[in-house]
Amino acid sequence: MTDLAAPRITATTDRALAPDLARGGMLLLIAIAHAPLFVTDVDRGPAAVNETLGVFHLIFVHNHARPLFAFLFGYALVQLTDRQLARGNDWPGPRKLIRRRGWLLVGLGLAHFALLVPIDILAAYGLGGILIAGLLRAKDRTLLIAAGISLLPATAVTAMSMWLPLTNGVSSYTAGSVAVGDRDWLQYLLDRIPGLPFGLAFGTVMVLPPMIIGIWAARRRFLDAPPAHRPALARFAVIGTAVSAAGTLPAILIETGVIATPGPVLILVASVLQPLTGYVGGIALAAILAVIAILVGRRPGSLTTAVQALGQRSLSAYLLQSLIFLAVFAVLGLQDGLGMTGATIVAGLTWLISVGLAELLRRSGRRGPAEALLRRLTYPPRPVSRG
Repeated sequence: MTDLAAPRITATTDRALAPDLARGGMLLLIAIAHAPLFVTDVDRGPAAVNETLGVFHLIFVHNHARPLFAFLFGYALVQLTDRQLARGNDWPGPRKLIRRRGWLLVGLGLAHFALLVPIDILAAYGLGGILIAGLLRAKDRTLLIAAGISLLPATAVTAMSMWLPLTNGVSSYTAGSVAVGDRDWLQYLLDRIPGLPFGLAFGTVMVLPPMIIGIWAARRRFLDAPPAHRPALARFAVIGTAVSAAGTLPAILIETGVIATPGPVLILVASVLQPLTGYVGGIALAAILAVIAILVGRRPGSLTTAVQALGQRSLSAYLLQSLIFLAVFAVLGLQDGLGMTGATIVAGLTWLISVGLAELLRRSGRRGPAEALLRRLTYPPRPVSRG
């Protein structure tokens, strides 16, 4: 009987730098996006710094980190499929593998939501991967049409999350706060249960467009071979970031109080434009990181290697962020003392800690614990060869 071995471990030197570097950078944006949600008042601290960080969030983080993550997730689906096909597996095998991994991510994400923090994105990506697995063999035209169609409900759902806080004159971080507050821990856990199915449904809708575009981009190897696409990557990085910044301007004017009494039409325009152009900006961030990978890839230093190691262990690092945020803001009680500035500092320190731990794992030749568990559950045991 022939052994059906699970795919081998891919060494760091065998992997393209840009995708891992992009995932490592993405984790910093996710940390910056999530940390302010754990404080009870984002306005605490130096007002000028808070306001500057708020503008930075709107242009580069809020409704940008999620599309970047989804784009990279879709890109990785093509890489996984190509590896499976290169090993001689036919198409049903990779599709089944992707869907199995997707359901495992859904389960892990729901557990993360229910037991740790109610801002999970893993379940949405897992379900999204299940839904679009069939598109991995679709024509390019079909992919682009599917991305365009899915962009309409995705923008509408995301726009609602902008419209509510803008209408009520509060920050989107205040509206989406997951701070424990005065609740005991059991009540904190119970209060999130009603929102679980809605969070999964809305989150899945939000991530589909960039995930599909990620499939399209992976076919052209934009991140696997960035030097071959350097002019296109540079152009899109500049144009995409400019489009994103312009689309965010109405929301900035409202949130900073430059327009003190915005009308309903302006609020609606700001609510739609910020997330719509955020999809462009999020993918532009991937292009920026790919250009950076070209530059640092010529002579990679220790920081580049460590961030690449972090990108290879992004699942473990994401879960670590939740644990650290709960420890700092809830257990240590800093939720009431830190505002936007303090939360952003915590986010940066958390990212640096995860970079250091990822580098230690790399040097010891180990995967992240979450990656190891997911791999063990995804691939079936190797059949024993019998003579």
